[in-house]
Amino acid sequence: MTATVPWGPAADGLDRPYWDGLVDGELRLQRCTECREWIWGPQSVCAGCYGFDIGWESVEPVGTIYSWSRSWYPYISELGDELPYISVLVELPQAGGRRLLGMLIGDPQQTPRIGERVVGTIQRRPDEPWPLLRWHREEGQA
Repeated sequence: MTATVPWGPAADGLDRPYWDGLVDGELRLQRCTECREWIWGPQSVCAGCYGFDIGWESVEPVGTIYSWSRSWYPYISELGDELPYISVLVELPQAGGRRLLGMLIGDPQQTPRIGERVVGTIQRRPDEPWPLLRWHREEGQA
C-alpha cells in the first residue's frame, strides 16, 4: 500500500512535470520558449513576455543559500522524526536565479551561511509515492 503524503502534484496538474522529473532523477523547472525566462513556481503564462509557450527544462541542482530557518516543530507529521530541521531557500544561478525551498540535510545544529554553496539530491523512501529534493553542503564546506 502506498502512503499518502502532503506533497506531490497539485490537483490542477500544472506542476506535474516537476514531480515527474524528480521521479526520473532530475530537477525540472519551467522556461518560456519565447523569451527564455525561467519560471518558478509553475505558471500558465510567462510573466516576462506573457507568452503561453512554456516548457520544462532540466537544471543542475546546485546553488547558494539565500535564506534559511531552523524548525523545532513538525509542521507536517512526516517530519516528526527529523526534528530539528533546517529549511533553506536556494538560489539557482543556472536557472536565472530562481529560488527553491527545501530541507538541508546534515547536522541541524550547524548554522548555515547565506551564500553557502549547496547541492541537491533526490530522496525517495520506499513507502512514499513522490521523492523530495533535499539540499546538502557542497563537499569541503563546514
